[in-house]
Amino acid sequence: MSEVVHPLDGWYSLHDFRAIDWNVWKSLTAQERARAEDELHTLLGKYQSTEDQKQGSTAFYSIVGQKADFVFMHLRETLEELNELETEFNKSMFAQVTIPTYSYVSVVELGAYMAKPGTDPMQDPDVVARLKPTLPKAGHICFYPMNKKREGNDNWYMLPAEDRRNFMRGHGMIGRNYAGKVKQIIGGSVGLDDWEWGVTLFADDALQFKRIVHEMRFDETSARFGEFGDFYVGNLLNQEKMASMLKL
Repeated sequence: MSEVVHPLDGWYSLHDFRAIDWNVWKSLTAQERARAEDELHTLLGKYQSTEDQKQGSTAFYSIVGQKADFVFMHLRETLEELNELETEFNKSMFAQVTIPTYSYVSVVELGAYMAKPGTDPMQDPDVVARLKPTLPKAGHICFYPMNKKREGNDNWYMLPAEDRRNFMRGHGMIGRNYAGKVKQIIGGSVGLDDWEWGVTLFADDALQFKRIVHEMRFDETSARFGEFGDFYVGNLLNQEKMASMLKL
């Protein structure tokens, strides 16, 4: 059996993708639409308050294409809190005009090699900041799930631990070339969702998503071992942009 190396775990993460049922939205009266928007803004205010208190973080983005209209990405200390967020939103009037299209549950994760030898990583402010981050409010978001292959000679989980570390170290060097251009949040989801990881990228220039993913395709870690799900990409939403989207 290969050596098991446990990652460092931080906040729980929920990606909640929704489509808007435009026929239902148009059927509401002006007063009902105003109430629905007010409830949404109240919830967004609560999410911001939680973030200000450093008890979690939320990102709110539109989605381009037909997979969804928008996504909430929530980070919280516990699964119970994520469940409460879902339930509170589902009880709102605005939720009644939305259709859930996809969701993803994970835990913000860092490789164990990030810990300094002989120290408690949770006492390292830099490590804690990466495990419990404030989500960036960059112009664009990209999300995709992924697995490591378990096929023949390309079985990631049968590699010696040192080989896995070396692969990931080289993979990480590519990411460092995009420092200041792309912010990456890795969510570990083994035992929590259908894939092993959920990757969320943030950037002010959406072309950086294409460039970093394209470059990483040529890295042996991805070329040999990577399997990828659907990609979701979108634009930052605020109250003004959401109002414009909902305007009839």
